[in-house]
Amino acid sequence: MNPVRPYAAVTAAYWAFMLSDGALRMLVLLHFNGLGFSPVQLAYLFLLYEVAGIVTNLAAGWLAARFGLAATLYAGLGIQIAALAALAQLDPAWSVTASVTFVMAVQGASGVAKDLSKMSSKSAVKVLAPAADGGLFRWVAALTGSKNAVKGLGFFLGATLLALAGFQAAIWGMAVVLALILSAVVLFLPPGLPGRVRSSEGWSGWRSRDSRVNRLSLARMFLFGARDVWFVVGIPIYFQAVLSDGTAEGRREAFFLVGGFMALWIILYGAVQAAAPRILGGAGRAEADVIHDAVRWAGWLVPIPFAMAAAVLVAGDPAPWLTALLVLDLLAFGFVFAVNSSVHSYLILAFGQAHRITRDVGFYYMANAAGRLIGTLLSGLSYQMGGLPLCLVTAGLLAAASWWAARRLVTGHTPHGNPHTLE
Repeated sequence: MNPVRPYAAVTAAYWAFMLSDGALRMLVLLHFNGLGFSPVQLAYLFLLYEVAGIVTNLAAGWLAARFGLAATLYAGLGIQIAALAALAQLDPAWSVTASVTFVMAVQGASGVAKDLSKMSSKSAVKVLAPAADGGLFRWVAALTGSKNAVKGLGFFLGATLLALAGFQAAIWGMAVVLALILSAVVLFLPPGLPGRVRSSEGWSGWRSRDSRVNRLSLARMFLFGARDVWFVVGIPIYFQAVLSDGTAEGRREAFFLVGGFMALWIILYGAVQAAAPRILGGAGRAEADVIHDAVRWAGWLVPIPFAMAAAVLVAGDPAPWLTALLVLDLLAFGFVFAVNSSVHSYLILAFGQAHRITRDVGFYYMANAAGRLIGTLLSGLSYQMGGLPLCLVTAGLLAAASWWAARRLVTGHTPHGNPHTLE
């Protein structure tokens, strides 16, 4: 079987989902910020999304092992369509409490959909990727990098649709397009997509027996917490406040600028992820060298948020030079973060055992979702309590925790005694 066709089908389905996921996040954030929601209330809107991700990643690995990766991929796309259709029913006349509760529930369903799709796609790559010539790292980097570029376009799409079409029209449009894509994927996905992954383990096998998988998952949790502390609420709301003059026209311009920057950040982040194998020296490197790369790049991330926080404190009031400096620092953060993320995505598949790959990947992405949950909650709390400086300091502390966890990989146990090479 030629693995390129099923890989292309999986990638196309994942792209479609992530485009809608990025657009939905920006639509919800900017729409409800415009309605006057506080930073903490905005963070609440995404909390169940991340909680659902924790539970889903544990269950998704078990479900895929029994029902197949195609089934969980289709389920992810289907649930996202249902979530979009439900969100379109939001009534502006509802109270703040009712609105927050409803959007939290819908976002929770979207979180289930996202992690079903992600686990299915990443696990399929483990089975489909060629073993020679750096195939695994190149295919993982290509899938992850392209996914984030598409999600970045989704951020811009969401902000643009909100400014031009309004909230409900944008939601319905995305639901219809995603339904068409799901129909096409079901019709044209070849039978070569991996089916059930046989495993004798029951539900209790959710946690890996490999200490390296568990330590990598801990580093991943803190890494994504460090990103989402500023990414979810802090920076978007800060930039919108700085760039908008308070008029309707000014708010629309701010939507474009904030959405455009967030899209650019994600797109560049995805490009760096896709280029990570070349940045790190190409294929053929021993697994131990890649582990040391993970530690080194985790350490390089730590000072960047602290430097941004210091600049904001020194500046006092917002100024053009401060905005420019924040943009440059955030791009630097994105570059280092992307290399970290790509190395993690390779290592989890290198560490994972083929007979339980969906379980190991599910546990790893459960930790990923836990990090986003921590970051989302701390984003709203830290911004409301101490503004952008506290938000960035918190990001720096979480980055330091990720570096500490990554260092423990160096002493991790290799269960089979055979070091992998950089595939």
